[in-house]
Amino acid sequence: MRIVRTISETRAALADLRAEQRCVGLVATMGALHAGHISLVRAARAACDAVVATIFVNPTQFGPNEDFSKYPRTFEADCALLEAESVDLLFAPEPAEMYPEGSSTMVEVEGISDRLDGQSRPGHFRGVATVVAKLFNIVGPDKAFFGQKDAAQVAILRRMVRDLNFPLEIVVCPIVRDPGGLALSSRNRYLSPENRQAALALHRALQRIEARVAAGASDAATLVDAGRAVLAEVPAVRLDYLRIIDPDTLEDLPDIRLGALIALAAWVGSARLIDNLVIPPAQQATTTSA
Repeated sequence: MRIVRTISETRAALADLRAEQRCVGLVATMGALHAGHISLVRAARAACDAVVATIFVNPTQFGPNEDFSKYPRTFEADCALLEAESVDLLFAPEPAEMYPEGSSTMVEVEGISDRLDGQSRPGHFRGVATVVAKLFNIVGPDKAFFGQKDAAQVAILRRMVRDLNFPLEIVVCPIVRDPGGLALSSRNRYLSPENRQAALALHRALQRIEARVAAGASDAATLVDAGRAVLAEVPAVRLDYLRIIDPDTLEDLPDIRLGALIALAAWVGSARLIDNLVIPPAQQATTTSA
C-alpha cells in the first residue's frame, strides 16, 4: 500500500493506477477504523480493480463545541488494517493541504442539509459535502463506498453528485453491528462499559418499530411513540431525534406504506450516536421482532 500526503502525489499515483486498472473505488474515512470501515473496503475490492482509501479528520464538519480535538486518531493501526485488506493507495493529507490559506469555497446542498443532523449540528453537512466534493475531484473514483449508518449523509452526497454531475456511482453498504446490535462507530470508543450497555437501547428502539410495522402498523406518529417508549426506559440515553422520513429528501412522512427511513440520534454519555432502519414499501410481516 502506498501512502501519499499531497494532492499532487495522489494524482500522480492515480495516473499510474489508471494506466494499469479500469475501475477505481474510493473509501473516504476519518480514521479510527473498525469493522464497518473494513466492510466498505472489502465491497470496494470486490467491485473495483483498485481501491483508494482516505484518512482525514475534516475540521469543517465539526462545530465549535464538538469533539474535533478529541476525535480518535489511530493512524498506525489504521494503516495496518488497510494494508491487510490490500488497499492500493492511502491519501492522508494535513488540513493545510485540503484547505490552503485563503480557501473560501464551500459546497452546500441547500434545503436537505439543514435536516436531521444538519439541524442538530448547523454547518455539519456543508463541511461533509465540501470535503467529499474535494476528494471526488482529487481521486476521480468510478465508485465511492459509504455506510448505511450515515443515511442522511448518503442522501446529501447523492444529491450533490446528481446536481454537480460527478461521473461516479455512490454505493451504500449495510450497517455493521456488534453482537449486541450496536451500530459500529468510531465514537463508540467514548463509551464506558455502562454506557455501551445503555447504547444498545438505540437498536432495541428500531427493532420495536420494525416489529410494529411487521404487525401492520403504518402511522408514523404511532411508530415514533413506540420507539421513544423503549428509549425512555434507559435514563442514560438522551434523545436528539427519532424521525420517520423520506430517505432521499429527509422530509418527515406521515406513514411508512410507501417505504421510509427510521432515523435516530441520541447522546449516551459524551458520545452522540446515530442509527437507522430502512422500511421498504409494503413490507411483509417477516422482520425481526423485539
